[in-house]
Amino acid sequence: MDYLKEKIRTIPHWPRQGVMFRDITTLLKDPKGLSQAISHLYDRYKEMNINVVAGIESRGFIHGAILAEKLGVGFVPIRKKGKLPGETLQEEYNLEYGSDALEIHTDAINQGDNVLIVDDLIATAGTSLAAVNLINRLGGNVIECSFIIELPDLKGREKLEQNGIKVFSLIKFEGD
Repeated sequence: MDYLKEKIRTIPHWPRQGVMFRDITTLLKDPKGLSQAISHLYDRYKEMNINVVAGIESRGFIHGAILAEKLGVGFVPIRKKGKLPGETLQEEYNLEYGSDALEIHTDAINQGDNVLIVDDLIATAGTSLAAVNLINRLGGNVIECSFIIELPDLKGREKLEQNGIKVFSLIKFEGD
C-alpha cells in the first residue's frame, strides 16, 4: 500500500485554511496505481456475494464503476441533490457549517440486494451514513463501506461501526 499512498497528492490549506486535502487524481492518472487499487478491492469483494456497487458522488463513481464491472454487477450512483432525473429518495446530512443532501433513484436497489458502498475518502462519515440510510430505506443490505483513503483522526469509521456498518480502507493518513 506504500506505492498507493505515495501516489496521493496532499494539498495544504485547501479548500480552506488548516485542511490537508488528500487528492486522488494523481493516483487515478497513474495506470499502475489505479490498477493496484482496483485489484486490492476486487480481491477483497470477489467472494462476498455483492449484487450492486453504489458510488458516492463524485470520486466514488470512478473506482466504484470500475470495480462493479470487474465484479460483474451493476453500478448505482448516489448523487447530490437535484442531479438525478428520475424519482428519487433524499437523505440530508450535516456538514461542518450547515447541511446537504444525497439522492438515489427509487428503483436503483431491489429489496434484499447486497450493496457495497464506495467513495474515495472517509473523514467524518456524514455522506457515508446518508448513503447507508438511502440503501436501507430501499430495502438493500449494506455489506460494507469501502474507501481508498481513511482519515482516522476524524472518527468516521467509528460512526459507521456504531451504526453496525463494516468499513474497509486501503490507505490511512493519520495526523499528517
